[in-house]
Amino acid sequence: MKILVTNDDGVHAEGLMVLKTALDKVAEVFVVAPDRPRSACGHSITLHKPLRAERVVLKDGSHAYASNGTPSDCVSLGLLGIIDDPVDLVVSGINHGPNLGWDLTYSGTVSAAMEGAIIGVSSIAISVASLASGIDYSVAAHFAVDLATLLNEHKLPESTLLNVNVPPLAASEIKGVKIARQGKRRYTGQLEKRTDPMGRDYYWLGGDPPTDVFEEGTDVNAVADDYISITPVHLDLTDYASIDSVRGWGIEKIAIC
Repeated sequence: MKILVTNDDGVHAEGLMVLKTALDKVAEVFVVAPDRPRSACGHSITLHKPLRAERVVLKDGSHAYASNGTPSDCVSLGLLGIIDDPVDLVVSGINHGPNLGWDLTYSGTVSAAMEGAIIGVSSIAISVASLASGIDYSVAAHFAVDLATLLNEHKLPESTLLNVNVPPLAASEIKGVKIARQGKRRYTGQLEKRTDPMGRDYYWLGGDPPTDVFEEGTDVNAVADDYISITPVHLDLTDYASIDSVRGWGIEKIAIC
């Protein structure tokens, strides 16, 4: 089995190193990751400048590629250029922080897995649901190995990826695994205006911690209840239930001048 590992925390992030070390036991692992943190970059790709991929040495002495591109760029670089043989699986992570609910619209970690699915390779995004320092990635890494082994036997449906969130707990404290739908996390954005030493205004975007909606069957609720959540995510974002309603507004009858 050949696995491409990437992330949005940067090629030297601890979560990537722990993941790569664990997957080495069951697969041939290739690492192509951003040369610096690219959290919350979403599914952006680089079209306005050349992409570069420099060979770097990881903590275990193995080689990886560090790119000036986004996580999605890294997947394209790996699958379409750097790795000669076909890759069986893309694993993006282990992310430092949750990717639950509406986080998926921002997440570079999940977007990298989406890029893998677009190209046609089975893909996983995996995160530890904590922003605390010094978190333990070993439980998530062990679970990633088991899931990768399972996906070597069972192919994901076309255009589908798996988004995995692991509670920041010891293995003995995790109650199990739940297949869950995407939940809701609401962010209250704040924009702070500041002035630089030259008298020019600039803005700093931030906000309060997200508000989670705890609904049974969601990823948000599963992690809060100390379960690992797995959400199958499809690339088709169409809201089929709304098609007839929106059509009923008469939009299709608007005259095109």
